[in-house]
Amino acid sequence: MASSPIHAAATSSPIDATDFGQFAKLRAGAKGNDANTIREVARQFESLFTQMLLKASHSEDSASNDLLGGSGSDTYRDLYDQQMAGHLSSGKGLGLADLLTRQLLGKAAPDAADAATIQKLQRAPVAADLPPLKSAERPTSADAFVDAITPHAEKAAKELGIPARVLVAQAALETGWGQKQIKNADGSDSHNLFGIKASRGWEGSTTSTLTHEYEAGEKRVERADFRSYASVGEAFDDYVSFVKDNPRYAAALRNGGDGVQYAQGLQKAGYATDPAYAAKIAKIAYGQTMNASLNDVAGRTL
Repeated sequence: MASSPIHAAATSSPIDATDFGQFAKLRAGAKGNDANTIREVARQFESLFTQMLLKASHSEDSASNDLLGGSGSDTYRDLYDQQMAGHLSSGKGLGLADLLTRQLLGKAAPDAADAATIQKLQRAPVAADLPPLKSAERPTSADAFVDAITPHAEKAAKELGIPARVLVAQAALETGWGQKQIKNADGSDSHNLFGIKASRGWEGSTTSTLTHEYEAGEKRVERADFRSYASVGEAFDDYVSFVKDNPRYAAALRNGGDGVQYAQGLQKAGYATDPAYAAKIAKIAYGQTMNASLNDVAGRTL
């Protein structure tokens, strides 16, 4: 895990990993209970700890990392984690550095302020707690994708009784935030946002493409026929009919307005073969990329 350089309290220059003399000074300062040194080390620990929590909060969010695909998105995410860890640990920070400093300087028992800090730290920071990335600091394709399908998602969500962001998330998962959409033979967009295959009773247009399927836990590639639509609106209308008219998804619709429960119901009914399908939808629906895109438009909550 990458980290920012450790700075000694007495200087503004970073610690050189090859200069053991600088480490000796920090060690000596800590042994001598030098308050500035201990405070600086505690602050660096808080920053590293925060970055670890941020990384853990989306370590399995492979679907949202498909926005760019490959190691590029991983690097982007790591850089953002470092930026946010520094932001959250600056100023008053989370309070962990203060707590560590007080304890290391010999304070026997935590007072009310320390108790409040401990309570605060019991909840790890999650994506929703973070200030959103500015548009210039992240790929704009996610914003454009959310903007394009949100009106249709809101309409469909009302019919299904779930939060619209869950449908946006499912579409994002199936299409890589619109970057990996199924194409027709002529290269045009099929608008198939939900990966619905062309079953035997389908009378509309179709297109054939390679797809990933899971069998006995193993991921494999196969060619399949998928439904093709004339527009995004048509795709959402057909998705609603597909779910509501199919008895196998009846349990998913008895979700009490809980989008996560709905996604789990789809998975249990065999909507997708990916064993982590519902978990991926949930992570995208309430994850950092979705929140950032929604926060760009005032009043949009989904």
